Amino acid sequence: MSVITLQNPGKAVVKDPERPHRLLLKSAYFLAGALIVGVGVYGFDYYPLDSVQRVYSAKHEMLRPSGFVGLSLGILGAILFCNIFLYAIRKHWAWLRKWGSNRHWLNFHVLMGLTAPLVIAFHAAFRFHGLAGMAFWIMVAVALSGVVGRYLYSQIPRNLNAAELSLAEARVEQDKLTRDLAGQKLFSEEDLAPLFRLPSKQRVASESMLMMFLSLIALDVLRFLHVAKLRRKALGWGGSFATMGGLLNSQAHEIENVILLAGKQAAMSKRILFLSRSQKVLNLWHVVHKPFSYSFVVLAIIHITVELLIGVR
Repeated sequence: MSVITLQNPGKAVVKDPERPHRLLLKSAYFLAGALIVGVGVYGFDYYPLDSVQRVYSAKHEMLRPSGFVGLSLGILGAILFCNIFLYAIRKHWAWLRKWGSNRHWLNFHVLMGLTAPLVIAFHAAFRFHGLAGMAFWIMVAVALSGVVGRYLYSQIPRNLNAAELSLAEARVEQDKLTRDLAGQKLFSEEDLAPLFRLPSKQRVASESMLMMFLSLIALDVLRFLHVAKLRRKALGWGGSFATMGGLLNSQAHEIENVILLAGKQAAMSKRILFLSRSQKVLNLWHVVHKPFSYSFVVLAIIHITVELLIGVR
């Protein structure tokens, strides 16, 4: 969590213990993206070909599932998916819990969950049929449900140790953010009001799970747009142009600190309002996500065993 000092805006100090993790995570995403893009560019003229035409392609020996690139990607995909389960195993192995925080592990869990299906798709040369095809589409379902789960996880207030905060503790943090924000003079209450506009408790309680989930996303998008509007108002035309209409952070420390506080308070208010529903949906999500994961493991083991016995094509 960032520690923000507003007293001397010209020399604002932001201590960010999360920065090393974010840099490592961004580097990992960059490497994963570079690998996918690199293979995609290399095989751009190969993957659209049908099965007969591929045999006559100069890249067939490299890119087919049993080729050097194809087989290497298959091994990498299997390793990635096996490592995905480290996040769940960590909860039961004490020595793993000593390394990093739960949220950091979850971030890499999501990264591998998103990368593995793409890597496997290139391994299969985008030919999905039979048992392997079934395993792939289950893996895609696991990846998509994982994105949903990660978003729901972020809606539940947590402290630095990733222990769930109680509703009372969340409100204490919300009050602190309110006091910190009250001292700023850059924006009026009318300017900030759209950030804190939320549906009523009755509406949240009566919404279906799908509508509740869509409401969470809509509120996050609206908050992002309101923040951009605040930034445009404070920076003027020149600053708005430099920040792409307020969508990017500026170099104005005082403005960014106030916006950060306002955004945190708005997000906390939303999380408190939706806390009970978010927890219920997250619990239901676990019921759906785990069977898909285990099903893929079974199908993947069968696929690998068969290929080893009869020879990779």
